[in-house]
Amino acid sequence: MKQEQVNKIVKILNKEYGDVGIALNFSNVFELMVATILSAQCTDKRVNIVTSSLFKKYKTIQDYAKADLKEFEQDIKSTGFYRNKAKNIIETANIVLNKFNGVVPKTMEELITLKGVARKTANIVLGSGYGITAGIAVDTHVIRLTNLIGLSKNSDPKKIEQDLMKIIPKKNWENISFVIQTLGRRVCIARRPKCYICPINKLCNHYKSKKN
Repeated sequence: MKQEQVNKIVKILNKEYGDVGIALNFSNVFELMVATILSAQCTDKRVNIVTSSLFKKYKTIQDYAKADLKEFEQDIKSTGFYRNKAKNIIETANIVLNKFNGVVPKTMEELITLKGVARKTANIVLGSGYGITAGIAVDTHVIRLTNLIGLSKNSDPKKIEQDLMKIIPKKNWENISFVIQTLGRRVCIARRPKCYICPINKLCNHYKSKKN
């Protein structure tokens, strides 16, 4: 895809959904990290339902670090993959306390050493938690839509992130994930995409291939 087309896509999506921002609820950086870990293979809506009570029960990093694993599993069960998520969150709380003096680290290199934290989660924590732009958060919406639109031909999140970072201006790195996710939720729905009302349909490879 030509750079001119990419720029038009970014401009249109920012105009349509630029004020949306992150959908997860949180009141501090550690809560943001917990919510993002829980969001793997789970909707943000479900995560927000779970964290509305979770964040009242566990108020500090110490609370998470000393949480009973079985009880914590039940607290987050409805988010799916709850055993791994519970184990990772409790272990990460202990790492943050013991290795980082109770402060969630501010670098990609340090964040990805935490349990359950890969580049997607790290990018969200850095961008929405600290206002630091290090990369682009690639979730299932971003993977699916970037392939359909034609922004990337890869399926691996790391490769998609690299593809996007090459063609999207750095000032748009944090927001591009949110606007693509919103497009995926509202218009480009996996089972029933509403191509006819999509604001970027004329620039989308998938839509153009359907018309030919």
